Amino acid sequence: MAHLTRSTVYDIKDSNIELLGSDLEKHVRQHAGDREAAWQSAGKAPGVEIWRIEKFTVQEWPNNRYGTFYDGDSYIILHTYKKTTNDENLSYDLHFWLGESTTQDEAGTAAYKTVELDDHLGGVAVQYREVQGSESARFLSYFPRFVCLQGGVSTGFHHVALTPPPEAPRLYRVGVTEPSYGNTRSHLVVREVPATASSMVQGDVYVLDTGTTVWQFNTRESVGKERFKAAEFVQSLIQDREGQCDTAVFDEGEHGAGAFLSAFGADTVQERTPTSAASDAQQALFRLSDTSGQVELEPVSPMRASLSSSDAFLLDGTSNRASPAIYVWVGRYASLAERRLSLQYAQWYLHRHRGGGNLAATSIMKMNEGSESEAFWQALAD
Repeated sequence: MAHLTRSTVYDIKDSNIELLGSDLEKHVRQHAGDREAAWQSAGKAPGVEIWRIEKFTVQEWPNNRYGTFYDGDSYIILHTYKKTTNDENLSYDLHFWLGESTTQDEAGTAAYKTVELDDHLGGVAVQYREVQGSESARFLSYFPRFVCLQGGVSTGFHHVALTPPPEAPRLYRVGVTEPSYGNTRSHLVVREVPATASSMVQGDVYVLDTGTTVWQFNTRESVGKERFKAAEFVQSLIQDREGQCDTAVFDEGEHGAGAFLSAFGADTVQERTPTSAASDAQQALFRLSDTSGQVELEPVSPMRASLSSSDAFLLDGTSNRASPAIYVWVGRYASLAERRLSLQYAQWYLHRHRGGGNLAATSIMKMNEGSESEAFWQALAD
């Protein structure tokens, strides 16, 4: 189909309900009845499975790359688990992750294919929309080492261990996750950023990889655990290259730190820009309706008794400063459109009622009646 191009970068802040009525939607729906080979063995046993979207197709992501994602791509991630050791039934967390430079075609295909996989699993998965830089704690908990690199299927991609060319050094911002979901240790989070002075912000730790040298730079306000994890990352690079490069650690304000900054033509790092605070509004619950042909939101009392099996509901949890999120609950007798398009309706709500910026990238969780997450019930109770 020549009119389906890969040139349009997906805009997560777009107010359109994700690609409704587009050529992509028609293309995916045309093949909705096709048997997706990738799903035949999915979700059979506890563990994590990952697929990448490549030209409208679902391709298995190699196990040795689990935890590594590229900003030009879209992925589907399935976490299969048992809620209790003796539970005979399997439970599922089903995520689609969108890189900031992924295309509309890839983002749309990932969204539709996620619905398709949920159908294959019997509609019991909790679905999550994940956006680069705003991943949920649940998602990050799957990976002891989460690495986000520049590149992708359409532009070419590199492995973090590969030596960069002399003219293209790589700069990484290093962070950690807080212990969560049964994990007692913090996990490493590495994000490749443009190798420019504007990428360096107060409070973070950075690693500059030139190929012959690997330098760690600790900004003045960075914390010990991030410095420690950054040192682990540096050592992993050295080991992958069998020690064939030099390393150094610089602390902002200490002797020698100017050498790191001068590599970017800078003499200081940028102060962190205060982030917009989450809304002080109370949690809000809405009944979703599309019977008029447009998305309509009817406010209802934010309590469990307001939920009805014949409808779909949206719980606005963006006022939670610790973990802002939008929850979509779909009753077992909700309309087909409400069941399949509720994630897109939630994205529309974020743009229309919560504005753009960081909130537009807020995690969205969708669950069917009977398969609710503990986070949803807790958010509704709050």
